[in-house]
Amino acid sequence: MLIGGEQGPLPPFGHVRIWSTFRVDWRCRSAGRGRRRGRGQARPGRRALGGRALHLAGLQLLPAADALLGKLAERPDIVALSFHIDYWDYIGWKDRFATKETTARQRAYARTLRQKYVYTPEMVVDGRVHQPGITTGQIESMLADARRQSAARTTPLLKRMADGTLRIALDAAKIDGAADVTLFVYDRRHATPVQRGENEGRRLDNFNVVRRFEVLGPWNGAQAHWDVAADRFQPEQGLAVIVQRADQGPVLGCARLEPL
Repeated sequence: MLIGGEQGPLPPFGHVRIWSTFRVDWRCRSAGRGRRRGRGQARPGRRALGGRALHLAGLQLLPAADALLGKLAERPDIVALSFHIDYWDYIGWKDRFATKETTARQRAYARTLRQKYVYTPEMVVDGRVHQPGITTGQIESMLADARRQSAARTTPLLKRMADGTLRIALDAAKIDGAADVTLFVYDRRHATPVQRGENEGRRLDNFNVVRRFEVLGPWNGAQAHWDVAADRFQPEQGLAVIVQRADQGPVLGCARLEPL
């Protein structure tokens, strides 16, 4: 979502995720492909959304959530990520992208957001609000709610160095409490044939599928930077960084860098 005023666009605003699953977080900076954005450096002055999606290939509602995530992923002002979960594997619909780590991350959000249970598909916006995220109306409502709740943002700057290293920089900012800086490595798109369940015979297009993530370190508001070696991701993979209050609290800022 691009939000601007008389002086031009405001800083990036958010991040979105989906678990299938799906999450959206916003106030994030979105960068295009390196060749089109000046050697891969994120462009300042944009509000963006970030999202994740967890996928369960047998559920009837997932194609709608996947399709909406794909549209969000195309927007230059949104960081959309999808996370796949493994707790439905036991009934025979094993998700090839699901991991224990992505599943644990959804459960952590359930605790933080005081949910009674986890569910799929689920979209979380800005680490503050959640819904299934299967209609445009639900998504717009969540974005509006998160915008009302969000304070000033701090946006990480992502840049590919000459040797392929990813440089992540944060300017000094006043924050309350500790924050975590987390890197997410994702595949832009996959096509998954569904062999069982309500969607048998269909093909699910999966967008911005998170393959791994790691907490790079804590952040206390001081000017800081982190370097990630090029051997920790592939050239064709996208990269996203989320600055978030500790224990998966509200998102303070985020950015993405598209593949070269």
